Amino acid sequence: MPRHAPLILDIAPGDPRPITRQIVDAIRRQVAAGELQVGDMLPSVRGLAQQLLINPNTVAKAYQELTVEGWLDARAGLGLFVAQPRQRLSQEEQQRRLDAACNRFVDEVLGLDFTPKQMLGQLADELAVLSKPRKRA
Repeated sequence: MPRHAPLILDIAPGDPRPITRQIVDAIRRQVAAGELQVGDMLPSVRGLAQQLLINPNTVAKAYQELTVEGWLDARAGLGLFVAQPRQRLSQEEQQRRLDAACNRFVDEVLGLDFTPKQMLGQLADELAVLSKPRKRA
């Protein structure tokens, strides 16, 4: 029987990313960190929209993107579930996205007066979350 996973998302109105992107990024992070595990059932589009006080179309768009990318599995009449891990992108696309993300990161932090060592330390701390033992409720 699938586990109904609580989905706690922090949507920030002041965030420069669109709400759809915030939802996609948060769910990806929770799956990668093991907070959401394979087979966990996500809230319905309407349920999450009511929880976040946003338009259901925004949630539907985020869920659709995650489904197309292979993070979620839509089961007709049953709902949305965290999908089995698989190769989601080609090696070339992975490298292209990593390059783009690194460039965005550098552009964002360039004027913040941190040393490269400080920035790398902060980044390492953020990535360490992904290597911690996976939680299971």
